[in-house]
Amino acid sequence: MESTTLLPLIGIPIVVAGFALRFNPLLVVTVAGLTTGLSVGMDFGMLLETFGEKFVNSRSLATFLLILPIIGLLEHYGLKERAQAWISSIASATSARILMLYFILREGTAALGLIYLGGQAQTVRPLLAPMAEGAAVNAYGEDLPQHIRDKIKAHAAACDNIAVFFGEDIFIAFGAVLLMDAFLKENGITNIEPLHIGLWAIPTALSALVIHMFRLTRLDASIRRDVDAWKATQSAAKVSA
Repeated sequence: MESTTLLPLIGIPIVVAGFALRFNPLLVVTVAGLTTGLSVGMDFGMLLETFGEKFVNSRSLATFLLILPIIGLLEHYGLKERAQAWISSIASATSARILMLYFILREGTAALGLIYLGGQAQTVRPLLAPMAEGAAVNAYGEDLPQHIRDKIKAHAAACDNIAVFFGEDIFIAFGAVLLMDAFLKENGITNIEPLHIGLWAIPTALSALVIHMFRLTRLDASIRRDVDAWKATQSAAKVSA
């Protein structure tokens, strides 16, 4: 009886193992979903139909299809370059300060339910990452090595992921909050409301904010150390040559 009850959770170790082995995330999630459905006795045809229905009915699909062409056009006409140039004109701007400001705004808007106000495709890639990179270029020059640029981009992507992940649970109409509320009620716990779940998410979101702000305060110093180490390596290479 216990093994039957735990079968719907079989997708969790698949996801964990897939991400740990760095397989394609879309492939991992798809395999986990198919395995979970088949393990609980769903017909394969019905399972595929469910996948298709959820994909087509997803509100994010329309947003995805509309946003990507627009972002592509903006990038084609120099959006990233303009963002970098604008940040380079602000002397006090640093990579860490830009990311801190975005993190606070992103988590705050996610808590209000404005999840699609930002995102990796529509904000991080065309705007946030180039702005943070532009601040570093302004400080250390155009010859900033690629591994440092990649590090800044990674921090920009992490800012968006972490901020929205912990901020969205505060919004009581968010799907995950409603799912938790429904699950609790189905199992006889009726004294918990979505408002309670949202309120209990606030300390976690604040903790994520404090921890990530601490991480970002160390980013500028980390970039400086990487640049110094890179310059030392370049100088040593020239001397040996």
